[in-house]
Amino acid sequence: MRGKRTRPEEAATARSSDTELLRAVAAGQVEALRMLHGRHAPWLRARLARRCADPDVVDAAVQDTFLALWKDAHRYRDTGRDPAAWIWTIAVRRLISALRGPGHRWLGAATTPGDERVSPSPEELVLLRVEHGDLGDALNRLPPELRAVIQATALDGLTVREAARLLGVPEGTAKTRLMRARARLRELLA
Repeated sequence: MRGKRTRPEEAATARSSDTELLRAVAAGQVEALRMLHGRHAPWLRARLARRCADPDVVDAAVQDTFLALWKDAHRYRDTGRDPAAWIWTIAVRRLISALRGPGHRWLGAATTPGDERVSPSPEELVLLRVEHGDLGDALNRLPPELRAVIQATALDGLTVREAARLLGVPEGTAKTRLMRARARLRELLA
């Protein structure tokens, strides 16, 4: 039985790093976007599903993420930042935007008569109210370096190691900043 044949440029794309694929997407190569989608869509969907109980919203956020990659891949700068962390940042922002949008099923009335409402997850409630409540005010009062690490870990769901790579700091620095941010938030919210 013969294996599936691939064109030379497709084979090269399959072996490319995420950074190389992002460059190819910026140059308009659709196959590079397909490769990034194949690599990242499954884990994005799984992680976003932990933050949102509505699978339709999760799917829309994943698709919006790759649309944003297609349009904005030229904005990625290879500064040692893991491309997956950059993609995750886009995905979580797309999810938050979708949850804030008008007519989201669990925010208001059902979309059609007889349609069941979807109960929000605790993470969804936090994400939606961060900006408008005491926590949002407290976050805004944190120094930028502390706010960045707390947002990356608590809101975006990254591990400390992932957050450190995303922020371009050593892991120990990220841990220290996270401890300081938590302590400062406790003071501000007390």
